[in-house]
Amino acid sequence: MIEDRYSRQVNFGKIGEDGQKKLMESTVVIIGLGALGTVCANNLCRAGVGHIKLIDRDYVEISNLQRQTLYDEVDVLNEKPKVMAAYDHLRRINSSVTVEPIIAHIGPVNIEEMIRNCDLVLDCTDNFETRYLINEACYKQRVPWIYCGAIGSNCMTMNIIPNQTPCFMCFAGEDDNLQNGDTCSTIGVLNMVTGIAASYQSAEAIKILLKSEDVRTTMLYMDIWDNATEYIEVMRNPHCPVCGENKFAHLRAGQSTSTSVLCGKNEIQVIPRNVWKPDFHQLSFALSNLGEVDYNQFVLTFQKDSFTIKLFGDGRALIKNAKDENHAIAIYTEFFGG
Repeated sequence: MIEDRYSRQVNFGKIGEDGQKKLMESTVVIIGLGALGTVCANNLCRAGVGHIKLIDRDYVEISNLQRQTLYDEVDVLNEKPKVMAAYDHLRRINSSVTVEPIIAHIGPVNIEEMIRNCDLVLDCTDNFETRYLINEACYKQRVPWIYCGAIGSNCMTMNIIPNQTPCFMCFAGEDDNLQNGDTCSTIGVLNMVTGIAASYQSAEAIKILLKSEDVRTTMLYMDIWDNATEYIEVMRNPHCPVCGENKFAHLRAGQSTSTSVLCGKNEIQVIPRNVWKPDFHQLSFALSNLGEVDYNQFVLTFQKDSFTIKLFGDGRALIKNAKDENHAIAIYTEFFGG
């Protein structure tokens, strides 16, 4: 199997047969299955990483197809959760790899369990709140992770290895001051730049899994439109709350009913205080006299007046056309309780 499927990779001297066996014994967690995550998942699955855990909260939409490489129009038509669509595509690519799909929102309550006993975490998210959580959880569990982001025509990526490199907080500071309000929906993004960024990220992933001496120690910044490439030295902050003082403020935040506005959508996510497993069949019957209802094994869709609710199996919901976050909570509570 190794000789046939991975022959071109084994013949690369810095991997070899021993390196390939190491990859096949490794576990990688990919958080976020958008443009970055689909490229990384595809690369690592084809490379033979033995266990790939996919975590995402969203479903496939038509605007994803411009850059999210594991999805197609059938996935859009079926409103398939991203992790399930990715799982279906990946298992046809390499059946010898264990792909574990998890439909979930990453938060303080579940992130440590999600990454437990893995060898590497890949940040393929689109928000700093989750990155702060990844940073704290990975530092606490001494798991290496790779930050990556892309917007417009530029991208950046940085390897973060506990006790060896600066952590994300050293770079970003405590006030997510790198976010200037720009998103992919407001200024756009080239599919080439997400592909390039994720390819660098997955190449570094292979190096880290193999404990290579060639793991990059700088932050890589690129703008493929302006033809700019920089390698930026990030200095460790001796007073960093995370890697300097072992304080994990984001992990300690706990769980309450919370909301977040999703990038590039007129949707607000509502995460209930108490985890529950909705019975879609029973809910469909109860809601059918109030509006239009449809469901499959992954999500229930309920439309009433101007708003639409997509309810997932973990009790989390995406509410389209709510006036604001308080209105979204009110809608959720009206139909599903507090």
